[in-house]
Amino acid sequence: MDEKLKLTQAVIVEGKYDKSKLYEVLDAFIIETNGFGIFKDKKRLAFIKQLAKERGVIILTDSDHAGFMIRNYISSGIPKENIINVFIPDIYGKEKRKATPSKEGKLGVEGMSREVLLKAFKSADISSQRSENPDPVTTYDLYENGFSGKPDSKKKKKALLKALELPEFLSTKALLTYINTTMTKKEFLKLCRNDETE
Repeated sequence: MDEKLKLTQAVIVEGKYDKSKLYEVLDAFIIETNGFGIFKDKKRLAFIKQLAKERGVIILTDSDHAGFMIRNYISSGIPKENIINVFIPDIYGKEKRKATPSKEGKLGVEGMSREVLLKAFKSADISSQRSENPDPVTTYDLYENGFSGKPDSKKKKKALLKALELPEFLSTKALLTYINTTMTKKEFLKLCRNDETE
């Protein structure tokens, strides 16, 4: 299996296809802007600002006009020292899932090869910063502790997200990544026990 970059910063991308592409290259907490949706989504923007303050953010948007508008919008409210900008090159073509190329004819993040993406991170002087978590929290741990697959899981997950000061829109996969980049399994289980005593 190819080695992934293990990052402590949160990585901001435009959409779900970019996110799934980056999961092939990164072991990181990745959040999407839902394209231009970020302009109206105050909660998501506030969360990105919180992440920037706590751990720093890496912004990786498409290299077209829209991508730069999104990048600039997010950057404008965050101190420069909390942001690392990663840029993909202008490569013309179309993504496999699309019938026609984008307006400017450039490939987005999802259309980049693994090599190009790794090179982009390297150019921004980003390398693995975390050591391997020997005992990560798994989907089974979430299930065992009632956060998925049980009748009151939705309610329990919502309470956990609130306790961690995370937005309610986070998927289970994103929650898991966040937990594994911010705490040990021991700390997570302690958090679960505290939750039960309340």
